[in-house]
Amino acid sequence: MRPVLTLLALLLPGIALAQPVPEALQGAWFQGDCARPEAMLNLTARAAARMPRRGPGRLLRFAASREAGGWTIGTGRGPEAPRLMLRPAGEALETVEPEAKAREDRLPGEAPLSRWHRCAGAPPALAALHGEGVAVMAVLEHLEAGCGGGDTQACLGAVVAQADVSGDGRLSPAELARLARGAAWLVAVQEGMTAENLPGALAAGALAGQLAARLAVDGLDYDGDGRLSPSELAQDRAGFGTARGTAEGRPLHGEAAGAGLEALRGLLSGLGLLK
Repeated sequence: MRPVLTLLALLLPGIALAQPVPEALQGAWFQGDCARPEAMLNLTARAAARMPRRGPGRLLRFAASREAGGWTIGTGRGPEAPRLMLRPAGEALETVEPEAKAREDRLPGEAPLSRWHRCAGAPPALAALHGEGVAVMAVLEHLEAGCGGGDTQACLGAVVAQADVSGDGRLSPAELARLARGAAWLVAVQEGMTAENLPGALAAGALAGQLAARLAVDGLDYDGDGRLSPSELAQDRAGFGTARGTAEGRPLHGEAAGAGLEALRGLLSGLGLLK
């Protein structure tokens, strides 16, 4: 479960957006030559990730957004409440990142305006570096939608629906590892890692994610088919607290314990459940 829990930890609690990023603006935008872009900006309904070829990246997940004067203004969490302003300009996109102290009624203030354009496709090297992270940006929003209502079954269903690349309704170690690699990318970009250092961080995340994925399958694959079904993920989690004991059970002590109870005590002690 660790890859899933890592991803769920990135969810923003209590998101209340008045206006998502318009669908026409979502997706990848570039600056410079499409064969060798100087920067890429990826927009989803509730987030923006800017990844320059040089310098630190930036991930902004919108806790609120609004429309004003032809701009879509997304605001992130944190003491500085960082903002990103977006607007279409013909077939291009214009963005402004206002200074933290800029007043709302004076936006965009003196911050510079950036212009972005579409490309037919991302260069192979850029797609290899950022592809899974960009995909998991969108996955995260679907998980927020599925897990925001407090229904464990619906939340786990959303996890399976978003992570199931093969479409067989179950999660393999490779599919769980993909989530972990995407989560590692999100964390690295959020922390402002540069494109030069990002491959090393992703390699470490990939190794840890592969191990965590294998451990998750080994620990939850009750039918032994090498994949996790929705029911296996939901085991003891959905329907929490509905298991019932029996009135025939009696606490046994010391001399009254038979060989079977002693064997059970030995097993539980070995698992560290009895002290």
